[in-house]
Parts: sequence; C-alpha cells; structure tokens
Amino acid sequence: MSLKEKYIYMIEENQLELLDLASSLIRIPSENPSGMMDAVVEYILGYLKASNIDVEIAYCEKDFPNIIASIGHDEDNLVILNGHADVVPVGDINKWGFDPFSGDIVDDKLRGRGTSDMKAGLAGLIYAMKIIKESGLKVNGKLELHVVTDEESGGQYGSKWLMSKGYGKNAKACIIAEPTPENNIEVGQKGSLNIRVETYGVSAHGSIGNYVGENAIEKMMTILPSLHKLRDMKGIYKKEQLHVLEDSKKIARESLKVEGSENVIDHVAVNIGLINGGIKDNMVPDYCVTDINCRLPIGLTCSDVEKRTRQIVDSLNLQGVKLTFEYNCEANYTDDTTSLVKSVKSNAEYIWGAEVTPAYQWATSDARYYRYENIPTIQFGPANLEGIHSYNEDVDLDDIIKSTQVYVGVLFDLLGLSE
Repeated sequence: MSLKEKYIYMIEENQLELLDLASSLIRIPSENPSGMMDAVVEYILGYLKASNIDVEIAYCEKDFPNIIASIGHDEDNLVILNGHADVVPVGDINKWGFDPFSGDIVDDKLRGRGTSDMKAGLAGLIYAMKIIKESGLKVNGKLELHVVTDEESGGQYGSKWLMSKGYGKNAKACIIAEPTPENNIEVGQKGSLNIRVETYGVSAHGSIGNYVGENAIEKMMTILPSLHKLRDMKGIYKKEQLHVLEDSKKIARESLKVEGSENVIDHVAVNIGLINGGIKDNMVPDYCVTDINCRLPIGLTCSDVEKRTRQIVDSLNLQGVKLTFEYNCEANYTDDTTSLVKSVKSNAEYIWGAEVTPAYQWATSDARYYRYENIPTIQFGPANLEGIHSYNEDVDLDDIIKSTQVYVGVLFDLLGLSE
C-alpha cells in the first residue's frame, strides 16, 4: 500500500470524526441573508487551532468574516481549498420533514440545511487539512484554506474580496467543495447578466383605454415574447472543448429529464423573474418594469447579449422603452488537460470505482473569482441535488467520506506530500 493509499483509507477508518464535524456545522445556523456568521466561524477557528493550523480572520465587512488557514510556506506551489459556511434560508419551516438544523444521521444520510450546499464538503476540506497537519507530512509547497461566509449573496465580501487583496493570487490550483454528482467534476460555468426593461406610457381612465392613453403593460407584452430570441444564441467553443461540451449536455439531459434540456449548457437561458406595472385596474398604466436574468454559455460575453437585446427591442419600433444591463459575471472554465483536473479525475475514479467526467455547469459560484485570476479551479463535493436551495436537504454519508478521500488524494499529487 502506498503512502497516499494509507491516508486515503485513514479517512474511512476515522469517518466518525469527519461525520461529527459535518453534523456540528449543520447544527450552527448560518443563513444568508439574515443570519449571523460569528458562531460558525468561531467553531471552525477552534477546530483548526486545536490541530495547530495557522489561521487568521480577514474582514471586508464585519458581518461576513473570512478564515484563511495554511500549512507550509512555499508559495511557488500554492494550492487553495475553498468552501463557504453560509447557507440559504430555511424558508417555510412547515415544509420540512425534520429540523433543518438537527444535523441528524438517519438511514445513512446527514440531514439539514447546508448538508449538500455545502457544509458537508466544507467539513471534508477542513478534515483533510487536519489529517495532513497532524500526520506531520512534509508539504512541498503551501496549502491554503479559504472559508468564506457570503457565497450565497454573491461573494463580494468573501472570495471576490480575498482575491482582490492578493490572498492566494499566484496559486497553481483551487479545489472548491461545492456539490456535484459523484461522477462529475465541474470545470466551467455560465455567465450571468441582468436586464431591466422599463416601458413608459400615458395614463387615462380605463373605460376609454382602447382609444386614449398609452398602455405601458401592453408595450411590455410586445417586448417580452421577442426576447425569447435570446435563447437562440449559442456558445462558442474551442475544438478541444467539444468533448467536454457533449458530456455536459448528456449530464444535463439525464439530470433534468426534460426534452431539449441539454441546451441549458450551450444556449443563453432567459428567465423573466419579476414584473410590476400599473396602479389600479381602471387606470391605463403609464409605467411597467420587468427584471430578467440571463445565463450565458462559454464563448458569449455579457456585451454580446446586450448588443443582441438592443437589436431585438429596436426592431419593434416602440417609443418610451428603457433598457438597463447589469453584468454579473462572464462565463469561465478550466481546461480539462490541467494537472488539477487530471488528478481529481484519477483519484475520484479510483475511490468511486467508476468513470468520472469533467463537465460544464449551468449555474455560477465563487469558482469564477479564482478562474478570473487564471488559477485552474474545479468543483467537486458531496451532494444530493434534490434538496439544494429547497426543503429536506440531505447528503449520503458515503458521499462525504469518499469526497474527502478524493481531496486527500489530490493534495498528495499536487503538494508532493511525503513523510
């Protein structure tokens, strides 16, 4: 048995400590927005300090503390682990079949808000660091853990800020424990663009609205169906990306089980999310506003979609229309030929005993902030996708254990861990 295999199996042998850590994190509420992060941060700090891991807290905003923990000192070979300790709100407590902050283990599953997204994965990263530190293994480089507390609100006080301040900016690799299927390594994400459409009309008495006035809502009703044309826009991929694209489309089709759902990967997605107009039903409305979110595939920029949106609206020859665009993020990816992706794939296939495929994702996360700095970045973590951002969230215990084994295996590869 190799040294790496010895420590991989050590995770399984000491799984109770790992699972207890994950359960403890679930029992500490850290909803975002509206929650407090101090308690969960203090717990993690205490756990890391108990293993004599170097830690510091970095604040961009006092309500969102970030933990930076490290082992080793050679930043010429820096590897980052990233996880967020905040979770989405519980929502209607009556729709849960169990206490969302119980952290209970039932039927080989850990239950509660944040189990999949992503406190179980975070526990795996923390426990991997503990194993490496307490073992006394030599680190050929530096391992740095970023625990952030505002991923669910966009990351501006966490990963985005940490990168802007130079934390880990020259890293060779970044592993994020966001939830993924066990047979999927996330290597790319869509971009995000918000569009606000405002229409202006002329108010009048509703009884004569067919003849006088100018109905802002009807004007909006003309625009919105036309914006479906944005969904015809396709991503632009390099030749060497096409095999990842095809695998990603297959995964989407099998996951969503809806005809045509594979297009979510390489087409623009358009969601008309909010609409508001008028004052009273017997008044011709003189104002209407709609907020739309678009997700952009690799190869298309926010500017490309803005240009196409303006072309579509201009072709309607309507007066009194205002368009506003908010560029949230651009599509981003890591080449599947990098040593990071190869290592994750190799270790995951060894541990799971099945093929594991690099793929693009239709959502967004903090991965973009590391990729913007040209840091190879992947996401791989324990998950039951059905409960994420929903009710009755849980995760399989086996998934937690195996994901942590993958993290340890990859760190052996990237950091040349030795006795």
